[in-house]
Amino acid sequence: MKKLHDSLLSIANRHVFLEQVNQFIQNDPEQSLLLIDIVRFSDVSSSFGYDVGDKILLEIANRIGMLFESKALLGRVSGDIFGLVVHGQHSHDQLHAFYCHLVEHFKTPISCEDHAFIADFNVGAATNPLKNYNVNNFFSLAESALKQAKSNKFDNFQYAKVFKDQLSGRSLALKADIARAFSNDELEIYFQPQINLQNLKIVGAECLLRWNHPLDGVLFPGALIEAAESYNMMNEVGYWTLEQAFKSALTLKANGLDLKISVNMSPTQLYDLNFVNNLASLGKKYQADFKQFELELTEDVALSNSFLVKNQLAEIRALGMSIAIDDFGKGYSNLAYMRDIVIDTIKIDKTFVMELDQTPVNRAIIEATQLIAKAAKCELVAEGIETIEHLHILREIGISQGQGFLFSKAVPIGQFVELAQQEFSVGSSLSRQQHTR
Repeated sequence: MKKLHDSLLSIANRHVFLEQVNQFIQNDPEQSLLLIDIVRFSDVSSSFGYDVGDKILLEIANRIGMLFESKALLGRVSGDIFGLVVHGQHSHDQLHAFYCHLVEHFKTPISCEDHAFIADFNVGAATNPLKNYNVNNFFSLAESALKQAKSNKFDNFQYAKVFKDQLSGRSLALKADIARAFSNDELEIYFQPQINLQNLKIVGAECLLRWNHPLDGVLFPGALIEAAESYNMMNEVGYWTLEQAFKSALTLKANGLDLKISVNMSPTQLYDLNFVNNLASLGKKYQADFKQFELELTEDVALSNSFLVKNQLAEIRALGMSIAIDDFGKGYSNLAYMRDIVIDTIKIDKTFVMELDQTPVNRAIIEATQLIAKAAKCELVAEGIETIEHLHILREIGISQGQGFLFSKAVPIGQFVELAQQEFSVGSSLSRQQHTR
């Protein structure tokens, strides 16, 4: 009989689960993976409290484990998503049968402290492609299936075996677009200056991806990133961006500029078990000073899995890189993660800055964030500065760094070098004036 878990803490978290799955496929790549998402479970915790929510989660986890054979490997991928690995190249029909069995079993309500909950599920299932020994590719395949399962109208189950079997004509075109963008050097890094708000000197830059599309001109990369995420190519985009950042540092150094460079980090990279080693190899290749670089992650990534975040970010910081929380305050009120990870910079989301002169609450939020930054001993950067009024109020509050259209939009590296070698002068008549030294 399969042993029951007596605590959620005894269930492998995402980091441990990934390593266990990796060991499985190194020994035998014939494995199948199910990602089991509990539909609307956040309503349980918010309605009944987190203690009751955890007890129900534990009951669900134990029931899932009991439904499958004793050799199945169970892990908790995120707050309300469990992973289950079973040996063998299981077909769509076999895994769908388990999904139906799962749904049927959980029609019986779960009772806990006078509360009852009927669980429903989205399930993404994947069979590991033949001769694939890359756990991240295997996992991403299941995550793509889960994403599709959530959007299915009639059956909240999706199976994936190999991407090429599932691509429509439009999907093939999107994937071809990504491949062409790489091969034809259509991707480019733009740089938005980060400014010392007291003396208006450029102290750093944020790297932002742009796509020089042959038909549509310069595009923001939303469509590209969405396609890359769907077709398991986000790591390629992420590593390409990092490599360009390292190359750009050499260009800046050649022009006498020693500035901090910030690069956005995708969740895919955070869950890549080889990320830190690959980062170190790239740094060695370009003789990079890691202290010059900062990786930015959003709050949803920081909240996604505390153990994995803590482990990966600690190793990144050990290389010498700094860590920033981007879009701080946007969409989340749970700040518990601030106690669990060490960060170097907080970037105030632009929504709090852009109406700063009109909404007193925005000023209060920024001042509260300033107290958090001081307690955490990290720097504070304001995003979205567009007017002189924004600049004056931020100076009054004591915010020392910022970025926004008042100073410059994101520009190619050649233009950025010119900006960095000039002085900024801002006034009420023009949003920005440039004066040569």
